This record gives sequence, structure tokens and C-alpha cells, in this order.
Amino acid sequence: MKTTLVILAAGMGSRYGGLKQLDSIDEAGHTLLEYSIYDAIEAGFDSIVFVIRKAFEAEFKAKVASKLCPDISIAYAFQSIDDLPEGFDCPEGRQKPWGTAQAVWSARQAVKTPFAVINADDFYGREAFALMHQFCQKMGSNQDRVLEAGIVTYALKNTLSEHGTVNRGICSIEDNHLDSVEEYTAIAQEAKGLVRGKNAKDESQELSENSPVSMNFWAFNPDIFASIESFFQQFLQEQGNELQSECYLPSAIDHFIKEKRLICHTLKTKASWLGVTYPKDKQKIKKALEEIQKREPYFK
Repeated sequence: MKTTLVILAAGMGSRYGGLKQLDSIDEAGHTLLEYSIYDAIEAGFDSIVFVIRKAFEAEFKAKVASKLCPDISIAYAFQSIDDLPEGFDCPEGRQKPWGTAQAVWSARQAVKTPFAVINADDFYGREAFALMHQFCQKMGSNQDRVLEAGIVTYALKNTLSEHGTVNRGICSIEDNHLDSVEEYTAIAQEAKGLVRGKNAKDESQELSENSPVSMNFWAFNPDIFASIESFFQQFLQEQGNELQSECYLPSAIDHFIKEKRLICHTLKTKASWLGVTYPKDKQKIKKALEEIQKREPYFK
């Protein structure tokens, strides 16, 4: 069965200070995105859809697409503040896109097969891509109007930055199925063994270091786009006039699970997750990649 990898690359990296998805991470000039693409192709994904902003299309194609294997099918989708469901308009003063749920929805015209979703600026690990590709190949058409999805999770303590706060989707898992996922913001390690973050109500809470978290490595059938659109419409009705509001993909998935409209399988992996949120994170990631390359060579 054909499979697609959707790469969310429209973020501007406000905390990072630029287009971190195009920033080199090793001595050879490779980006984290190139590592993920390498792993995805090795795992067997047939095509790639990049979700980017029209404003940096030329730069993105020159720095990323030009390096890709000619045998892989490539398409582009554009996340825009004006790309909204019928009947909605962008409020005056809005400058940023509407979040990860809209980013995935932006690819609705380009994706025709079971697909995985990743962030462009994260490293997920070779084993994780192999597991996700196998899962995508087994996904059939949804029955009885129940959507099927998959997620690879990572331990919260392994996804924090020493140089500032992060946002994460905290997962609750029962019988290898995702029971809920809640978006937390401003997460930071305040002391050894103490991690705190803010929930959807902006309330500060203590979090377990070992909590499984979503790093936006999901698998879906194309049927998910209609459900995301419906969720996005509800979000716009309630928060569409808030200029900084974001419609998060984990919030959409949590909503579908609670309504018993979706079953999400959790995939266990020993693979390492690496990510660069702040410029000072780069040195640590470089060292980690050097160790990984000793075991799993890249760009052969």
C-alpha cells in the first residue's frame, strides 16, 4: 500500500529566531529535516507532502527539496491565515497561522493515501519511522464511522530544553490506546524531578517526568481531514477572534476520542527524540547525533 509523509514546516521558529527547519545541525550541513526524510525513505514511505508558507517557498525548495532523492514523489501544501472553512474570514490583525490542526488540514488536497505526520524540526529516530510505516500499511478504510489513527510517544523528560519552556501534548494511555491528550504550554524543569507546565485553562500543574507526550508523530487515513475541518470550524466559532489563538492537532484528536469517533493506537519505540527549540539546544543535539551515527550511519 502506498504511504505518504506529511511534514509540517510552516512554523517561523519565533523562540528560535528564524527558520530552524532550514538550519544545519551537523558538520556536513544537514538539517534535522534531512535526517527524518532519510529515515522515512529507508522505512518505505513513497511520497512526501511539505506544509510550508508561500512566503518562503523558493528558499525552502532551494535548501531542502533540491537535495532529495529523485525517486521520491514530492508535493507542497501552503498554510495560510486565509485558508479557512467556508463561511469564515480571517479577523483583521491576525498575523500567525492557526496551529497544527490547520497545518494538517492544509494538506487535504495533496494526500490520497494513509499518511504519517511529523514536525520538520524534530528528530524521531529510525525505529519510530519503521514502526509508523508498518502501521500505515495496515490501515484500512474506516468502518462504522470510527476513525483509526496511530501515535508514537516519548517520555516528557527526554523532550525538555535546558534553555527555555516548551509546549507538549501530555498523553494518557490505556491498553495500548490513547485515552486522552491535553496540550500543556510553558513546560520547564524547575528542579531535579520537578516539571511544571500550564494546562488549557492556563493553570500551573506539576507533571510527571515520565509522562508520555505527543511530539506530533501521528498516522491517519485521509478521512481525518473532514473531522479536522469540523473541529476547526468549532474552534473558529469560539476563538476565531482571538489573534493569538491556535487550533492544536492533539486537542482535535482528544476531542474525537472523547466523542468515540476515533481509536488511536500507541506505538512503543526505543528510538531517541531530539529537537531544537532554542539556538543553545544545537550543541547538545549535534553531540547526540554523532553518537547515533556511530550505530546508525546516515547519508551513505
